[in-house]
Amino acid sequence: MSGLIQDVRYALRQLRKSPGFTTVAVITLALGIGANTGIFSVVQAVVLAPLHYFEPDRLVMIWENNPRFPRVWDSYPNFQDWQRNARSFQRMAAFRQQGVDLTFPGTPSHLNSSQISLGFFSTLGLELALGREFSPQEDQHGGAPAAVISNRLWRERFAGSAEVLGSTVTVDGLNYSIVGVAPPGFRLEDESDIYTPLGQSDPLILNNRASHAGIFTIARLKPGVSVSQGQAEMSTIQGNLDRQYPDDNRDLGTYVEPLKQAIVGDAGQTLGLLLGAVGLVSLIACANVANLLLARSAARNREFAIRSALGASRVRVARQLLTESLILSLAGASLGIVIAFFGIRSLLAALPGILPRSEDVGVNAAVLLYTLAVSLVAGILFGLSPALKSWSADPQASLKEGGRGSTVAHRRTQSSFVVMQVALTLVLLVGAGLLFRTILRLRDVNPGFDTKNIVTFKVGVSHSLTKTASSTRIAYRQLLERIRQIPGVEAADFTTAIPLTGQGGYLPFWIDSRKPESLQGAPRLQAFLTGPDYFRTMEIPLLQGRFLTEEDTTSSPCVAVIDSEFAQKFFPDGKSIGHTITAGFAAFGPCTIVGVAGHVKDAGLNDAGVANQYQTYYSLYQDPDQWVPLNYSDASIIVRTPLAPVTVIPAIKAMVYQAGNDQPVYNVQTIRQIVADSMSEQRFPMILLGAFAGLALLLAAVGIYGMISYSITRRVQEIGIRMALGADKRNVLRLFIGQELRLVFAGIVVGAVGALILTRTLSSLSHLLYGIGSSDPMTFATVSAVLISVAALACYIPARRATKVDPMVALRYE
Repeated sequence: MSGLIQDVRYALRQLRKSPGFTTVAVITLALGIGANTGIFSVVQAVVLAPLHYFEPDRLVMIWENNPRFPRVWDSYPNFQDWQRNARSFQRMAAFRQQGVDLTFPGTPSHLNSSQISLGFFSTLGLELALGREFSPQEDQHGGAPAAVISNRLWRERFAGSAEVLGSTVTVDGLNYSIVGVAPPGFRLEDESDIYTPLGQSDPLILNNRASHAGIFTIARLKPGVSVSQGQAEMSTIQGNLDRQYPDDNRDLGTYVEPLKQAIVGDAGQTLGLLLGAVGLVSLIACANVANLLLARSAARNREFAIRSALGASRVRVARQLLTESLILSLAGASLGIVIAFFGIRSLLAALPGILPRSEDVGVNAAVLLYTLAVSLVAGILFGLSPALKSWSADPQASLKEGGRGSTVAHRRTQSSFVVMQVALTLVLLVGAGLLFRTILRLRDVNPGFDTKNIVTFKVGVSHSLTKTASSTRIAYRQLLERIRQIPGVEAADFTTAIPLTGQGGYLPFWIDSRKPESLQGAPRLQAFLTGPDYFRTMEIPLLQGRFLTEEDTTSSPCVAVIDSEFAQKFFPDGKSIGHTITAGFAAFGPCTIVGVAGHVKDAGLNDAGVANQYQTYYSLYQDPDQWVPLNYSDASIIVRTPLAPVTVIPAIKAMVYQAGNDQPVYNVQTIRQIVADSMSEQRFPMILLGAFAGLALLLAAVGIYGMISYSITRRVQEIGIRMALGADKRNVLRLFIGQELRLVFAGIVVGAVGALILTRTLSSLSHLLYGIGSSDPMTFATVSAVLISVAALACYIPARRATKVDPMVALRYE
């Protein structure tokens, strides 16, 4: 221990004597370790940390599936049969998320809400902060209106009072009695503020076995029961239901998935890729500092030789060097934690809502332990090479060489580090380049409509105006007419599905009278309910026939407009007008095709892999009375304006509030924002990979610069002799730049192999690349050119200094 303390003190003195070296080494390590810590904190929170429930590994999601979709929402009657018949599960509950208008207490506002079945919180293993869950009598149609509110709403609207139980909240025009308060910080998919009984939902969709109205099922496996055993039982149960209800359930299966896997989704693969990328940055940082230490240890050969001559063992000298490297690493880790803390906050602020479980991301104990482990490994990695060099050094040879020492062995090792840095940097640059080119390709994609100067929003129309289907239609038509009269509004109309958001419902369908034997195996269309002016507002082209009109109402025959994809697939002869289509599970009967519109990118700009994109537009004005409360309240308003959208929104809000102060305006977005959000899956890894690649490029340039600077310092006498014998400045420049560029080219060759491996990984993640091959030659060529240019600049600056060496001074060197 006394020897260790002595090594630490000596190391600190040595580092203090070289402030420039120490500063560069610590900052280099801080950048590498900080980036590593930041990404690991995200991976730890999103992927590694268990869910905040009791025994979360026993929690699963149960999906239904059909031959065309691996996961679909569940049917409520099927869910009830699962509950009665399943024996592999301790508990099972269903939930459905939606938006609601809260008008009392406090300021009217639109909130996220969840309809939950009996025992929802118990299934998750959670205890309410106050009160109780719903009773069986409440979780059924006609039951007493009861609500559980979120902990946040309890504190904001009820000041955290324990007397909140029994108080009333007014939601969507109905008064609910508060029976419980959810635990603090609770959220499942999205954070909800109001929980109401699922059994009280509209029986029109709830009791229809063919309807899959956004219902999710969670279940808790019994102790000792595996996911595969649960899957086997659910398959058996669903098979019996298929035979019992063939019209609705034929070809319908189930899929049991761990809840954590369902929540994390594809984010785990993307984060794993980024963690590997940031590991390469750490290796580059280690190689850089190792080069610095090698240069420094070469200059200290005489010191080590004297210490050996005075009795110090090789182990003692090597331990001294490792102590110095570990101190540097720990110092870099301390600064790296600060960088990671602010980097995480900036990332989450810049890209909100991109990551699942992002509310848990932060620097915690697990992250700190990881950082400590990384710093210790890094310290050993970059300290090992100079330590081994000192181990194998001959003390007598070093003393005879007068302190300069042989640089051949050191240079060979340093050259290897430069090749490794260049190779790893190329890998990161190629990955970032492919994602950057993907973003550029997505920007050039035609979404099927004009994205300029369009804003979309929703209005919670006063429930006093929507008590009947007729009054609802009138209230929404009047609202739309008032919006159209606002100065700067060029066109406006309703839609139940905003393009690029994937909100269109997928429904089985058949043409004319050709009804299939199995609806589950039938092709799917995307159903959109819109107003007649929607196409003009969005500037969607008409290719054949006509659009919907004001005359298409409940008193006229049902009509539909299909898109070009639909027409090309099912009417290749171009004669679609006049045929009828019938959508199963829907409110509309057979509807006559009256027009063909251009195809719209509904599932996002990168929708090439999305199946069944056959789009059908129905008139919102033909919506049957029983569906009006559901569909009208879900409709968004789309406005086109020649002005900047931000200048029109205040006037729209003022008009809405003037008509009724209990009418919230919410979900305000421009179409340009929606377009940007549709590229978030590519933009998130591109930004991080780009940052890592830029950091790697900087570190590689610094490493090359440092190596040449050190080489020039060690070869001043050689340069003087060359210049004294007639070498001009161009020869000296060519000597040093040529030597380093050969290493750079070697690194590019090695890195190209690694880059191909990375790009194969990127191409396997189908949601990341679009319109570009994983081995795109333009990306490889561009990235290689950038790397060579930066390396040449890093070589030129110190090499130019070598040309200014005075031969007479150099010959008197030492």
